[in-house]
Amino acid sequence: MTTAPSAEAERRLLAARRAGARLAAVQALYQMEQTGQSARSVIADFMEDRLGLNDEGEPVEEADPDLFKSVVDGVVARQEAVDAAIMKRLAGGWKIERLDATSRAILRAAVYELIAEIGLPSQIILDEYVSLAHAFFEGSEPKFINGLLDAVSRDVRA
Repeated sequence: MTTAPSAEAERRLLAARRAGARLAAVQALYQMEQTGQSARSVIADFMEDRLGLNDEGEPVEEADPDLFKSVVDGVVARQEAVDAAIMKRLAGGWKIERLDATSRAILRAAVYELIAEIGLPSQIILDEYVSLAHAFFEGSEPKFINGLLDAVSRDVRA
């Protein structure tokens, strides 16, 4: 007889699926910038054969496809507002183009969620994307991303 998963196990699975979707969204945004592919094309590629894989191409818990599509489409639809929120918190004279492409993808996805996912606490969004920054960077970038997202969060959620 199989028992139903506990509430804690269900919560962890949902969190893992959301984390997988956020990783895939960051990868998709990066790919769009590097290749010039449209959101529709990149989403189709990921939905067909890449969703649910980590950055080494190994299977992970199934990613939440709805969150993945929402973040990618949302960043594209609201890119002007997302970029403006980021640029407001960059040091004087800095332009978003000076940021590393991976940092831009992480920041754009996170800021979109801060703007659009009002029901989700800011701290959860920040924790998820700072964790992704740690997966991609070893130096000071995660600290920079954390500080910038914290400031943007105060701006857009005030």
